[in-house]
Amino acid sequence: MPTRHRSLRGGFTFLEIMLVVAIVGILLSVVGIKMVGRAREAKETTTRLEMHNVESALEMYEMKAGDYPTTEEGLIALVRRPTGQSEWRQCLKAEPRDAWGSLYVYRCPGEDGREFDLVSCGRDRKTGTSDDIVFSYEDETAQPVRD
Repeated sequence: MPTRHRSLRGGFTFLEIMLVVAIVGILLSVVGIKMVGRAREAKETTTRLEMHNVESALEMYEMKAGDYPTTEEGLIALVRRPTGQSEWRQCLKAEPRDAWGSLYVYRCPGEDGREFDLVSCGRDRKTGTSDDIVFSYEDETAQPVRD
């Protein structure tokens, strides 16, 4: 009696492979979009926390020197003794930067009668845009500026 050989399909069709690739691509894009949003939030939170640390360093400077560094002296005064400053103590090891690697914008006195203003230019690294994070001494908040 002759035996019949049944051929077994040994792989996937091109259409099946493309369908799996499309599904994986869709899943990765959804996860990627969520992760980008989380990274942005994490950098904003890190910057806000760092701004509170800078505020503490400014207060330590003010207690020792009697006043906050001027706008001209800047935040580098927390790291190196400003010219002509007799009462001084190093408050930070390096000039502070935000989570995007940019130096903070510091003004003393601050606007509207505040002791000082501290601003992160945010992810676009430009001053005066909607993603700026502004910290002011009086209200002790660090919130992104929203249009």
